This record gives sequence, structure tokens and C-alpha cells, in this order.
Amino acid sequence: MSDTTYSLREMPLSLASERDRVSAMLAANGLRTEALDLYIGVFDQDDHLLGGGGLCVNVIKCIALDASLRGEAISNTLVSRLRTEARQRGHRNIFIYTKPENEDLFRSLAFHVIARSPKAVMLESDRRGISSYCEYLASLRRDKEDAAAIVMNCNPLTRGHLYLIEQAAAQCGHLFIIPVMEDKSLFPYRMRLGMMRDACARFDNVTVCDGSPYAVSAVTFPSYFLKCADDATDTSIQLDLDIFCRHIAPALGVTARYAGTEPTDALTARYNELMAETLPKHGLQFREIARLQADGVCISASRVCENMRNGNFAEVLAMLAPTSVPYVMAHLAAEALKRELSLTPKPGLVDRADNGAHEDMDFALMTRSIDALTPGLVAMAKASTVAEAVARGQEAEKAMFEATDGVNTHKGAIFCIGITLLAAMQLYRQGEVITPSALSEAISRLAAEIADEPTHSHGSEARRRYKVGGALGNAYDGYRRLFDSWLPYYRKHRDDRDAEHKTLLTIMTEIDDTNVLHRAGEEGAKWLKEQSAKLLADFSIDRLQTFNAECTARNISPGGAADMLSLTILTDSITTK
Repeated sequence: MSDTTYSLREMPLSLASERDRVSAMLAANGLRTEALDLYIGVFDQDDHLLGGGGLCVNVIKCIALDASLRGEAISNTLVSRLRTEARQRGHRNIFIYTKPENEDLFRSLAFHVIARSPKAVMLESDRRGISSYCEYLASLRRDKEDAAAIVMNCNPLTRGHLYLIEQAAAQCGHLFIIPVMEDKSLFPYRMRLGMMRDACARFDNVTVCDGSPYAVSAVTFPSYFLKCADDATDTSIQLDLDIFCRHIAPALGVTARYAGTEPTDALTARYNELMAETLPKHGLQFREIARLQADGVCISASRVCENMRNGNFAEVLAMLAPTSVPYVMAHLAAEALKRELSLTPKPGLVDRADNGAHEDMDFALMTRSIDALTPGLVAMAKASTVAEAVARGQEAEKAMFEATDGVNTHKGAIFCIGITLLAAMQLYRQGEVITPSALSEAISRLAAEIADEPTHSHGSEARRRYKVGGALGNAYDGYRRLFDSWLPYYRKHRDDRDAEHKTLLTIMTEIDDTNVLHRAGEEGAKWLKEQSAKLLADFSIDRLQTFNAECTARNISPGGAADMLSLTILTDSITTK
């Protein structure tokens, strides 16, 4: 077949008919369909699908060609097109998997083998890819006998993870922790890395490495070209372990790898089984340590996440490593901000549907702001004094302004959430139960240490002009209305699908919102409270849509109420029920 008898084109996988065509073609070639960002099909002049290849982030997957095309230049053309697509998306290093018999073909296309298993070969396009990471690992190497490694996800880092680290560190000369870098966990990589480094800071013989795509990642777990799920699992694990044995372990100079026993998760248990089989073949030991238990049940990150979802924060605290608590609280704070932002519709506020009364911000900008300020929330939660928390809060504000090109998206939220995190952490460190009343008292006590210094912000000017408490005044009062009214209302109506909308309206009927006063004055603030009360008494989403349009037309945006909704959601997450 000559090059003039086929064509390449993208197949929109959002269309069921196109997905079905791709799936049928792959099945005919003994391959499985996997998650893909795009798929490039190879067609003949009669529009018959003869083959194709897909891309998921920076991984080329699901390549199949009709027997009539094999050996043709189409292989080069297809892979070249996929590489171009990946590079246009900003990916410098591109990975590909193939059956062992196709290794020579892809090596001829400038890919380099980094791992092998009986049924698969893994290659990458950057000849310096894995070698660069190994050079970094070698720079961490210690001249210690019996060095060992643990690969950990820590989503989040629990007392169980800490126990494994303690036991391994006591048994070996030096221990290297290799974090899973893949950002497909509840807690993002940077937050998990911070948890690991904080937890390991007290050990003289433990080093937490930077993560990479070469250990337990989407890159090292290919399965698209295998028929059987069991075979796919084993092949993925074998490739991952081959990289560890041939590249990572020699770079670090480790002679052993530790893992905890796995009584419940079948995939992790199988990984441990294959480690026990594979590592000795490369002169490495596999050392398995019994998992830490509480009340006869293993302490695990999955149990922590389950209790977080169910609102059992006391159980969460009991299972977390102490150094992880600030991260988990900050994560819950960021999630509260995102829930408020995503709540749609809202009166005059940015949401998924529109920008409300704002011309300078939208949903994407607000999302970037939350992501940028979250490390600052962690730092505020870790602070030991009010002065330190204020300094960390100022750093969070700076990060926010950098992410938003100077737009004030969350300055008020940083203050109210930051002081709440500081108060909650003080109660935790003192061994006290974080009840709503205890948290309110702690906030009030900490706020008293903050001087009420005049500023030139819109909120401060509105506070002085209209003689209202404002952000600091509410903190001085320990957010009394939140704990006496808004939090009980939210909890009472939690099973109502409109609970967050109605809680926001409840807040709007009661709060003296300096943002509203600045934009609309006393008359506008009075109108907003009255309309909020009317809508709350006869609520519907359609009426809320109308209210949103009216607020937008009046240039009213109840930003203070939005902050208090976020704070209500957070306090619900971290206090006893």
C-alpha cells in the first residue's frame, strides 16, 4: 500500500460512535481501550479505520495497525504526529509501551528502552530522562551499609506510615523515601511531599527524595496492549519493579526495599508478592513489616479518607501522624473554598455559570487563587504564634496576588480561615477536643492579640464609615453568629440538596457585609438582607437565578457572606458533631 492511500485524522472520543469504532479496532488487534486525551486514526480512501494511536498526557497508548500497513512508513508518520501533539501540550519527554517484538521499530524512532517485562517494553523519548533522575538520586547517596528504600504515596501520611518508617529506619543504615509523584490522589504531590519531609525531619538516617514519573505512576503502569486484566496488572508491576531494580536502587546504593503488609487491597498485595519474587533476582532484599493496627484494624490512608468523607474528624486525628494534621486541616480549608466557589448559582458572586457583579475575576481565576494560597494555609496551620501566623498569611496574600495579577480574590478568606486553623491546631496540640464552643473561644483569644490597625482597604473604610465589626471584629467575637446560627443551620439541613445555598442566604440575612456596604451603601445592604430573607422563606433555584441577576445589576457582591460560608463548611469538617 502506498503512502497516498491513507490519511490521518483525530477521532473525537466524546462521540459514542467514534469511541465504539476505536474500541472495536483495538479489540480486533488484541488491545484494550484506555483513558485517552485524543486518538489519531489511520483511514483508507473508503474511510475504513485501519489503525491508530492515542495520547494520554505524555504517554502514547493504544497503537494498532492493520496487517496490511505493517512495515509501511505509516508507523513513523503516526508516531511523529502523536509526538507533535504531545509537545504542543508542553510535554518534553514522551513515553511509549509496546510488545517486545516491536522494540526495534520504536528504537528506530528515537525512543530509548528504560524497562522490560516478559510481555512489554517501556521506552521514553528523552535520552537523558531517567539518567537525569538517577544522577539526582546518586547525589543523595550515603556511604552506609544496608541502605534501603520505601516507595510511599501517603494520601495522607498516617501513624501507620510513620510506624513503617520508624521500623525500617531502625533496621537499616540509611533509609530513602521515594514519594509517588502522580497527582491522582486526594492530596496533591507537593502536600504529600511536605507531610513526608516534616514527619522524617527527626530521623538522622532518613532522606525523602523528590518524586518522579519512574516509580508507581501512570507512566509505569501501562496496560493498553494486553487482553487480560490480571496479565496487565502483573506486567505493569513488573515494569515498575524493573525500573527500581535496574535504575533507582543502583543510583541510591540501596540493597533492600521495605513495604507494609497488605491484608485488604488485592493490588497492593500482588505488588508485594511480585517484589518478593523480583528483588532477589537483582541482589536486593524485600523486607515486609506488619502493619500498625488500632482496635484490630490496620491504620490506613483509605480509612482516613473515608472518615473525612463521613465527617468523623476525631477518628481522622486519631489515625494521622501529628505532623500531617496541619496539612489535612489546610486541605479541608481549600476544599471549603472550592465548594463555595463551585456552588451555582449564587447572588452576585463568581460561580461556574457567571462572574456575578465582578468584571475582574472569574471561576478560573478564583480556582488559581485557591491553589496558590493553599501552601500558605498549611504554613498558618503550622504556626506556633499569632505573629508567625500573620506573617504566613501575608505570604499567602502575596501568592494570591501573584496568581491573580493583583486581583483581591481571597484576602478576607485568608484571614478568617487562617485564624481558625491556628486556633484548631492549638487545641489539637493541647490535647483538647475541637468542639464548636472551644474553637470559638480559641479564635477570640487569638484575635485579641491582633492590633486593630487602620488600613486603606475597602472593608476597613466601610467598617469605619458604617460602624460595623468587619473581619477583625467578627474574629474578636469568636465568630459568634457562625457558631450560634450558621453552623447549626447547616448541620440541621445537611441532607437538603440546597443546604449550602440556604446557609449562604441565612448568612446574608444576618451579616454586616463590608463588601456589600462598600458597593451599595446602607440602603443596598438593607435591600440585600430583606431579599435574602424572602428567598429563604420561599426558596427555589429559579428565584435564586433571578436574585443573582438583580444583585449583578445593582453591582452587589456579598463577598463577606461567601467567606463565612466557606468558614462554616470548614468548621463543620473539623469540629465535633
